[in-house]
Amino acid sequence: MSLLDLFWRPRSSTLKSRELVAHDVRRLELKSRRFMDSPALGPYESLFRGHGIEFSEVRLYQPGDPFQAIDWKVTARMRTPYVKRFVEERELAVLLMIDVSASNDFGTRGGLKRDLASEVASVLALAAMRSGDPIGLLLFSDRIERYVRPARGRDRNLRLLYDLVSFEPEGRRTDLNLALTTAARMLSVRSLVFVISDFVNATDLVRPMLALAARHDVIAIDISDPAERELPESGWVEFEDPEVGQRAVVDLSNPAVRKDLSDQARARDREVEQLLGRCHVDLVRLQTNRPYQSGLAAFFAARGRRRFR
Repeated sequence: MSLLDLFWRPRSSTLKSRELVAHDVRRLELKSRRFMDSPALGPYESLFRGHGIEFSEVRLYQPGDPFQAIDWKVTARMRTPYVKRFVEERELAVLLMIDVSASNDFGTRGGLKRDLASEVASVLALAAMRSGDPIGLLLFSDRIERYVRPARGRDRNLRLLYDLVSFEPEGRRTDLNLALTTAARMLSVRSLVFVISDFVNATDLVRPMLALAARHDVIAIDISDPAERELPESGWVEFEDPEVGQRAVVDLSNPAVRKDLSDQARARDREVEQLLGRCHVDLVRLQTNRPYQSGLAAFFAARGRRRFR
């Protein structure tokens, strides 16, 4: 455990009232709907159609067709826009795997990492619902906290949002290996799996990640806070590891100390990127101090372009 993993915001033990939970669920749903209805977002359906696609035919371009679908060779020959049509071989189930370990109850600007993970999961759940795909949930820490099998419907979406807002995990540490292994065992049909985590202690994951990615389309969403990489010059600070309770006092006025911590963070980022690259898993990085909407929209667009290559 490096000093970088020692955070100064401990986990709150305050349970939310039913009224507060209901308010937060409505807020999440409304915020997600505003984002999904944004004209700048583009065709979000492409996010859920990364595999199992076969070319069918070309047809005349119609308003609203994605720009990436244009068949330029046919368009040039016919002197009018044509687009490619594809047929889905099968529909995908969608599973949201969300890290609820204690390290996610941290944030210095814009909110906690846990709050950001909940908002992102809410958007993805709504997108899956609009695409007609079954959506499920797996919450994990150092154990499987909750598993909800994929199913369809708005009631399912509201249940997932309720779980995200109200759930208080029993575990404090992180076991990504267990979560990945469990997901691979529980999913019986080809699925789109989102792993939403801060990837703290993401070691020895090649085998379970490869096993999951061999059958499913896996996307990793890395949630972080800027203070984990660029610590402020604030003198002597007491840090506490929220997962094990370990404490340490660090002099952040020392440039060498701050540089060492930043170097450790960037080294860990590289390790995660290399791990996911070996497993052919897409990576999206989001931070608590930046709007997640732009990052998700860019990823949606990238998936759409990849579809029509």
